[in-house]
Amino acid sequence: MIYWLYELRQWLEAHHWISDDAFLYKLLNIFKYHTFRAGGAAITAFALSLIYGNWVIRKLISLKLGQPIRTAEEVGKLFELQGKKVGTPTMGGVLILSSILISTLLWAKLDNIMVWIILFTTVGLGGLGFYDDFLKVSKKNSKGASARVKLLWQTGVAVVAGILFAYAVPPDEGVTLRALYVPFFKDAVIADMGLFSVALFTLIIVGSSNAVNLTDGLDGLATGCSLTTAITYAAFGYICGNANYSDYLGVAHHSLANELPIVAMALAGACVGFLWFNAHPAKMFMGDTGSLALGGCIATLAIGCKQEIVLALVGGVFVMEAMSVIIQVISFKKRGKRVFRMAPIHHHFELGGWHENQVIVRFWILSLLFAMLGLATLKLR
Repeated sequence: MIYWLYELRQWLEAHHWISDDAFLYKLLNIFKYHTFRAGGAAITAFALSLIYGNWVIRKLISLKLGQPIRTAEEVGKLFELQGKKVGTPTMGGVLILSSILISTLLWAKLDNIMVWIILFTTVGLGGLGFYDDFLKVSKKNSKGASARVKLLWQTGVAVVAGILFAYAVPPDEGVTLRALYVPFFKDAVIADMGLFSVALFTLIIVGSSNAVNLTDGLDGLATGCSLTTAITYAAFGYICGNANYSDYLGVAHHSLANELPIVAMALAGACVGFLWFNAHPAKMFMGDTGSLALGGCIATLAIGCKQEIVLALVGGVFVMEAMSVIIQVISFKKRGKRVFRMAPIHHHFELGGWHENQVIVRFWILSLLFAMLGLATLKLR
């Protein structure tokens, strides 16, 4: 929306109502730069979170939307560590969602289809999370929606997003989002995956949303890891959308990706703002409303800038968390034994004697290292 100020400058110039040396010309001209608008989106999302955070907390408390915790019979010793969090306001993801939406709509070019696909996926999965959280707090237990309902909803949103990415986003100079790019190779490994691209995008979106959801178990853990991932994909989006940089680094170029940094930095700003209230001891939790939406937003950002395979590295903490659950389930079913004290893996370390803050900060450090390794792949092509 704010980009219209730059278009206003062009209109004024075309009608000779403003000269290129006028202060107003220079002022309106800055709104065309993606870096400026990305910074504006981050600041706006952060400010919105900070301004309305306490109001959201009070509203959640007044509605008695407190976090239900699994019983001691279900989680054993973990209840001693987490039981004190019973009643902490949940569904705080509405603050993240609204901050991302408002700042993106303000600062991004709204004629960019990639922006709308990302927002559709974020809101669609956030809606599922809201429904799941509402069931949990209304029934006063931690079960929420059934696994089948959640998977069907996630898959439906992901399939629609996958089809739009594959067939509604126009190719740019021969580059189509149906192409498969992998790290360490300049050219596409597969030039056109066809319908398989929809299946791949669906898998990435569903997997990412569930992985972030599993990571959201300690105060600020998922928020901090999402922050580093968002900033990384802001950089990827900027490079992918810039013909000179993408050519120099051997990265697929698509001009529509130039708006992705605005969405990514809106996500980053929203995460920083939410972390203000979610840092240990948390005043509110994001719930599935936030975690499912964050995972979907991150996945679609990765697909939009053709760095979806690198997401397995950049989002290394999310992969660790998801894999720990898969390994634990398979091991228990096949061998009758658990590999970890408890899964997801952050609980394994917590039960091993690490203080909650130690687990969180160390996982943040890992997330930062994974992000740096992901960016390093740009030079290894």
